[in-house]
Amino acid sequence: MTVNRWTSGKVIEPAEEDRSKVNTPTLGYDERLPLYQRLREEMLAKIASGEWSPGAPIPTEAELTRHYGVAIGTVRKAVETLVNGGLLLRSQGRGTFVRRPNFDASLARFFRQVNASGGREIPTSKILSKTLQQPSQTVKAALELNDGEQVVYMERLRMIEGRTLFHEEIWLPGTRFGVLLEVDAENFGELLYPFYEKQCGQCIASAKETLTVVAASSAMAESLSIEQGAPVVTIERTALGYDRSPLEYRLSRAAADGFRYQIDIS
Repeated sequence: MTVNRWTSGKVIEPAEEDRSKVNTPTLGYDERLPLYQRLREEMLAKIASGEWSPGAPIPTEAELTRHYGVAIGTVRKAVETLVNGGLLLRSQGRGTFVRRPNFDASLARFFRQVNASGGREIPTSKILSKTLQQPSQTVKAALELNDGEQVVYMERLRMIEGRTLFHEEIWLPGTRFGVLLEVDAENFGELLYPFYEKQCGQCIASAKETLTVVAASSAMAESLSIEQGAPVVTIERTALGYDRSPLEYRLSRAAADGFRYQIDIS
């Protein structure tokens, strides 16, 4: 017998396999759905629960075929939908892995992040505050919260050589992220999403962003060291977990004079 990555135990070797005798798991979900879609939902549930962790390989097609008792074509179609959806990543000769998205490059698409010598630089971060509070209606809707649910609110600056590049407001469901209130602000590090995963077991899989331009209020002008009324670009982001539930709502604001938009059209 060969031990595999399933928590349920062992895999039957091909020579020993007898489909009529193997007790394969029953795929849940709506039986009116095509089998590959039901398998896709089963696989997605394993990613969302953390059983298949970000960056780790998933079982091989042969293992999935034997475990679920389905045709290899069904497995390949289910895997393909998750690859196309950005949740899995194929690596030639190595296998298929749970994709860990890189969000750090997101803001770099729109703003010049350079130091005094002109070199590209990743901004440093400073947490200004973190509290537990009642959400506004906008935040409640974005995070799909129930009545009475609270949020962890954080205010953060991202800076280059002491100059504020972004002012950020961040809201997180209190039931999932309450432990962050016990962590010293100095221990958060530069990248929040790996920190969420380490401290709270919450993995960000995807995000939706919207850009708008507004006039700087007096408080925002002071924070960004610009004149009141100057244009400010706001990036509104809702980040989702692997189970598609919203895990973070964020507003990142920056002076528009550092903004650039580029798109290749062919």
